[in-house]
Formats: sequence, structure tokens, C-alpha cells
Amino acid sequence: MAVLKYEQIVDALRARITGGEFGPGDLLPSGRDLAEEWDVSRATVVKAMDVLRADGVVVARQGAGFVVAEQPLARPAGRRGPGARTTGATAYRILGTPAEEVPPADVAAALGLPDDGPALRRTRLLLLEDGTPLSLVDAWFPPAVSARCPRLTDPTPLAEGTTRYIAQRTGRTPAQGTDVTTARLATTAETSTLGLPAPATVVTTLHHARDREGPLVCEVGVTPAELWEDTQTYPMG
Repeated sequence: MAVLKYEQIVDALRARITGGEFGPGDLLPSGRDLAEEWDVSRATVVKAMDVLRADGVVVARQGAGFVVAEQPLARPAGRRGPGARTTGATAYRILGTPAEEVPPADVAAALGLPDDGPALRRTRLLLLEDGTPLSLVDAWFPPAVSARCPRLTDPTPLAEGTTRYIAQRTGRTPAQGTDVTTARLATTAETSTLGLPAPATVVTTLHHARDREGPLVCEVGVTPAELWEDTQTYPMG
């Protein structure tokens, strides 16, 4: 499938930002300059900038144009199942520094790791539009992936997105996903991070994705029960 012009502009600007040509707070080329450079209409450039702004990579500065975000945010992964969703998620921040740890047993099983086998853990906090916490997500990457993707250890969101970055580094993309959803009481750490009263009920979704070579990632998302819903539409008869 051909890549549309606005998508090419998005990818090119992401690459220039992640490559260090533009740093936090730097002004990006004007819409007119980009339109001339890419031989496209201003509307196409606007569409590209809308994507980058929605991803939290750039912010609009009145009277100046677009600048690279000081604290880059990233969009959470799109809804995977046909009906499960959280309400109003717009962005996330990485918490702490990604590091190799021994994952919980269910994550290790999903990644095909031995009981004491390490995986790279990246923790992110999904936010509502007003900046309050929505979901706490641990993403676990097996050594076969993390060893080939060194920027997964960066304590900041990846401007191009984790899935695209892994594909660029390894040539691997998800071919199958499995979600397991359960409800339980939040832990003390979860109530603190999500700003919940104790006790609080949360919904936990364990998502793992794989391709023909094996597991790519296992994510465990924790969301307050009142912010999670599952709507299914299906034929009958």
C-alpha cells in the first residue's frame, strides 16, 4: 500500500526530531516551507502537523508555528479488540527508567520465558485530557526484541511509536494478539499512582502480541473499573 504524502511528511519530521536535528522547544519549518519542500498543498501539511500534535510530538505556539514538545507525549496504542476501551485516553508519560527485570509468571508465560528469565520493562501512565491518570501500563519486551532495539531503554516516549520502531529495527510486526481481561482490587502502589481511594476495583488487561518468529511484547494495563467498559456488537440469527 502506498504511503500518503502527509504520512511521508510525518515520518520525515519524526526522523529529524529523533535524530536530533530539532530538539525540545525548537521551531519546526513553516507550513509554507514544508508545502514547497514536499510539493503539496498547505492542507496536506496541516494534516501532517495534526498527526504530530495528536501524538504529543509537537505543540502549536501562537504567532510562531509548531515547536517540538518540551516533554514529549505519545498516543497510547489504538483499541485492539472490537469493543473494549478506556474512556478519554489521549497521551501517556514514561514512568521511571526502563530496565531488565524478572516479570510476573503470567507475563513470562506469554513471552515464553523461563521462570527466572529477564525481560525489559517499560512503564507508562496513560492520561485523561485534563492530565489526570487513567491507566497504568507495564510493557515487557523479550530479550530477542530488546537486544535489537536499544532505544527501548530510553526513559522517554519514542516519537515514531514503539511498534514502528521495533519494525524498523527488526523487520517484525505483530501478526496476532491475545487479550485476557480480569477484575481485582488495586495494589497499594496502583492506588497511589492512579490517585484512587483504597480499596478500589481495577480492570487488568494482559495483552501479548507475536509474529511468526515468536512473542514481541506483553503489556499489562491497569484501569479503574469506572473508566473501563466493554461493548460488543455481533450478529444474531
